[in-house]
Amino acid sequence: MSYSPSIPPEALQFIRGSTSSTAADIVSTLNSPVVIRRIGDLAHPAVGQMGLFASKKILSRTLIIDYLGEAHADERLDSDYDLSLHRAQPEEGVYISVGIDATRMGNEARFINDYRGVRTKPNAIFKERRTLSGELRMSVWSDSETIKKGDEILVSYGKSWWQTRQQKEY
Repeated sequence: MSYSPSIPPEALQFIRGSTSSTAADIVSTLNSPVVIRRIGDLAHPAVGQMGLFASKKILSRTLIIDYLGEAHADERLDSDYDLSLHRAQPEEGVYISVGIDATRMGNEARFINDYRGVRTKPNAIFKERRTLSGELRMSVWSDSETIKKGDEILVSYGKSWWQTRQQKEY
């Protein structure tokens, strides 16, 4: 993960943890059980675009992949690849919000699509975790059911994500 200079030092220290990334952190991203594929299903809302698919069976409640990109504390209203990572209020009237933006850099996780129009519910969720080195990450985990090889990994982007997109159209 890369870090924007817009992140206040105390937030950066909280996110980075006690040490730098370890080889184990890197290996965990290299053994990812996913593959990026073009969506050919004409009924899919993202037909012709890319999606993230299981390259092997993924058991329920399993870490699939970390969502990597640039950690930042500035507003990125035009980004479709920006997730909230950390929010804090270090003192009265002071708010810090750190996001991860995968617009210009990231990994396979940036190709995860929303479940709406594809399934009745998501088969994966976003969840915070700490790596072995202590770094705070936003990660993608399988939900309560096993994901079969070849299935698309789908999450809920959340109602606010869709509301923001609808407001931009008007």
